[in-house]
Amino acid sequence: MRIGRGVGAPVNLTWFKSSYSGTEGDNCVEIAFGSNAVHVRDSKDRDGGSLAFPPQAWSAFVEFAARQPTGRD
Repeated sequence: MRIGRGVGAPVNLTWFKSSYSGTEGDNCVEIAFGSNAVHVRDSKDRDGGSLAFPPQAWSAFVEFAARQPTGRD
């Protein structure tokens, strides 16, 4: 089996991460909104590639995640 890196996200994206990350938040994902996709990458490995999701799939994921208990109470 051959494992390689995929093509990265477009270079002109603006990446951001959740404010829940805090100042030491290196165990997070970052997201960027492209014209036809939402890109997600690991904040610890910014050059390691990203995953791209259709906007509808990302919205469904965020809605699902928002309904889950956070354990931050």
